Amino acid sequence: MITTNEIMIRLLLAALCGGVIGLERERKNWAAGLRTHMMVCLGASLTMIVSAFGFADIVGTNGVTLDPSRVAAQVISGIGFIGAGTILFLKEGVIKGLTTAAGLWTVAAIGLAIGGGMYYAAGTATFLALIILWMLKPVEIKLTERFAQLGLKITIANREKSIDILNRIFCQPDLEISNFSVIEKENDIIISFRFNNHKKNLVLDMIDQFKTDKDIKSIVWNK
Repeated sequence: MITTNEIMIRLLLAALCGGVIGLERERKNWAAGLRTHMMVCLGASLTMIVSAFGFADIVGTNGVTLDPSRVAAQVISGIGFIGAGTILFLKEGVIKGLTTAAGLWTVAAIGLAIGGGMYYAAGTATFLALIILWMLKPVEIKLTERFAQLGLKITIANREKSIDILNRIFCQPDLEISNFSVIEKENDIIISFRFNNHKKNLVLDMIDQFKTDKDIKSIVWNK
């Protein structure tokens, strides 16, 4: 049977570990910040304690057995609805909040570990999570900039002009096209491109040329 002091230690430690990871999200002004991470970790720890020790009075009576892992599994799967609430679809191809959702899932696992008395595993996971979220951020930014792609979407009024635009873009020797699509919507032709190398000036020059064309209804570009 677990003592009251041990319960207090586990719950406090869970709140602390969740808070440390939550601080990293809080400084970036995410909705799931300090208090959310603390509550998730604390709740997961309490759930594990209840799962492991809360049914001690009936275990062994009338053949009753206990499997604490069943409740832990439900916590890991159930935390998904909170994580889903932190994911934002800002625009086509741009999704924010996946790291925060993964952090909440990890915090729940840390809480379960603390609730089960696995302090070393919980502490190590908290330390590694902080390295991933904080110290590796500059590396991620550099890699993102290096492999960034540029998107270009052009809406054209007629089919003949769309063929001309495609030829002009494909004839640009310095543009590495990763993919493109042509969609006919009502009376318009929508051409979308993704470029491998991020040559912003070259694309802007090309857009300036397209602006003077009366058959082009709109031009949208983003990275």
